[in-house]
This record gives sequence, C-alpha cells and structure tokens, in this order.
Amino acid sequence: MIPISIPNLSGNEKKYLNDCIETGYVSSVGPFVARFATSVAAVSGAPYCSPVASGTAGLHIALVAAGVGRDDLVIMPSLTFIATANAAAYCGAEPWLMDVNPNSWTLDPEDLQKNLATETHQKDSQIIHTKTGRRVAAIMPVYMLGTPADMDAISRTAKNYGLPVICDAAAALGARYKDQNIGSLDVTATVFSFNGNKTFTCGGGGAVVSSDKNFTDKVNHLATTARTGENYDHDAVGYNYRMTNIQAAVGCAQLERFEDFVSAKCRIANAYRDAFKGLDHVTGFPTPVWAQSAHWLSGAFLTVGEKQIKDVLVSLRENGIDARPFWTPLHLQKPYQASPRGSLEVTEDIYKRILPLPCSTHCSGADISLSVAAVASALK
Repeated sequence: MIPISIPNLSGNEKKYLNDCIETGYVSSVGPFVARFATSVAAVSGAPYCSPVASGTAGLHIALVAAGVGRDDLVIMPSLTFIATANAAAYCGAEPWLMDVNPNSWTLDPEDLQKNLATETHQKDSQIIHTKTGRRVAAIMPVYMLGTPADMDAISRTAKNYGLPVICDAAAALGARYKDQNIGSLDVTATVFSFNGNKTFTCGGGGAVVSSDKNFTDKVNHLATTARTGENYDHDAVGYNYRMTNIQAAVGCAQLERFEDFVSAKCRIANAYRDAFKGLDHVTGFPTPVWAQSAHWLSGAFLTVGEKQIKDVLVSLRENGIDARPFWTPLHLQKPYQASPRGSLEVTEDIYKRILPLPCSTHCSGADISLSVAAVASALK
C-alpha cells in the first residue's frame, strides 16, 4: 500500500540518535531537548517553547496552566481528532462543540460569537453556560490538517469574553496566518504534535509555544512533576510530560529540513488541486484567504453520495493506495455524545466527504497520479 503520510527520515536522525546512545543521554536530560526547543521557537515564530511528551500532553498541560478545571466547558469544533476533546476531559472539563466554516473546516467565528451571545451569561466575572450552569473556561480552535482558523475574529471574541485561547495546531508547524507565523499570534498558547505521521516527527512528542514567559514557565514546571529545587519536593500536582533526548534528537534532524518539508507538502497539495480541476464531483482541500496552510494532509473532497464515496475507497485500495474514512466528529464519539453542542450542520455535511490521499514529503508524482486516476475511475 502507498501510505497516506509517513516520516521522511533521510537526514541526520541516525547520527543524532547514535550521539544519544554514545553519551548516555537518552532520557529527559540532554542537549538535544534544549536545542529542539530553540528550533521549534524559531520556526514557529514564538519566543518561548516547552517540549513535551506528546501533542495531547501539550494540550492537556496548556489547559491546566490556563486554569481549566473540573466541570468547566472548553469550546472546540466537533470536526477534529478525539485528542482535542480528551485533553479537556483530562482536566475534568467537557467540550462545548461548535460548527466549522465550510471554506476552511476550522472553528466558525460567527458560530462562536452567536453561541456565546445567546447561550451564556456573566456571573462574578465568569462566563456561565446558561443551560448547564458550567463555567466556560477556554476556547480551543483547531488548525484543521495544518490550516489555521480565522484567528483575528476568534481572538476578538475571546477578548470580549475574557477567555484564554489554546490553539490545537497539532499538524500546523510551517503554516502562516495573514503572513504571520502562527507562533507569533496573540493567543495564550499554541500546541504542536510530532507524532510519527506528522510532517515533522520525533517519533512522538509535542511542544507548547507562547509569547508569555510566565505561562511557558508554568507549563515547564507542571510538565516536570512540579518539582521545586534539587530535592524531591513538589508544590503542585504535576505531570511527567517531559520530552526525551532521544525524541528531541530526531526532531532536531527533522527541523534541519524545515523549508524543504513545508515546500514538499505545498507542492503535493497543489498537485492534487490542479489534477481535480478537470473532474466532476471532486475538489482539493480548502485554502481560505487568510491562511497559508502547512498542508499536513492533502486529498479529495467528494460531492457525491455515500455509496459512491465507498466505491472510491474500494477503488483506491484495489490500486494499492491506503485509504480510509476520515475522523468521526466528536459529537458522534461515545464519550462526547452528551456534550453541549450548537448546530453542527456543516460538520455533519462534510466529514464523510473528506478523503486524505498519499502526501508524505517524499511522495512521488507517480503516486499522486495513481491516486487521482483511482478516484476518477470510481467516480465514472
């Protein structure tokens, strides 16, 4: 099978891993961790970076540092991978699910504003969800498949209601918003993932970036078991969310080819978009005017019925191309079926139509052509 997205490990990964083995620095102490933090901050445009064990750990600890706690609500789109909601659940909170913009597949600022205006009230400087009586504690936009949400509009609403913004940018390293690097945006924190299938990988791992040093220091403190000093004293319930030197070594090698990887992903996205222009009932993934996507995943958006969508999946697999249905939205996932939600009309309409296709950074033109031909054959 031609895979959808696998790592490109053709650089200095092996050399740096050997350095870890030869020096004995394999755990959370070692020179690659600090080097990786500096590199992520530089390429994301953020002044401060805290490497962590995974993207999910980064989301969780950023929410904790922002004050999210038990019985709170965290606003997020329903169209996202389940880790976004799980991070809120780890805090004892629950997602408040909202719809996405059809032109970006990211949190719809108008839906956000409308729901806050009609479904909440203020009490003792807190924003309360009227129906449940729960405090609304944060907004978590998701940069869908590497595409930033419309952050100016979302940030304005967040400031009007005094809510922190934690951006789930798991796959968006390399993206830009209105020519700004996403790590430099006026938000509380932005969180990246370096899972094995991301554009840049550490095998696992994540990072929390912020322009607020105090916030990043708090994240670092909580991620290192809230330990104070050299003795085994701790001043809070902390977490062992530290990135290892081995993970960071792989990440450092990956980021040495930052521009090449981002360019490759852009080239692949454009190739699919151009190839689908001549076909009926299929387009590439959206490109909103405000965003320069990192294009973690690229592929086909199908405007046909469910039977034909299944036919396309079968055709792809018969041609040796890895293909599978897209993420099931959060409101249809068993743990979150009872979570508060707004109207999810767009989410309901589009999620079954999203079809990622092979788009690894070293994906060949022949692989892309084969994928397009399989889609076209099934649609005929």
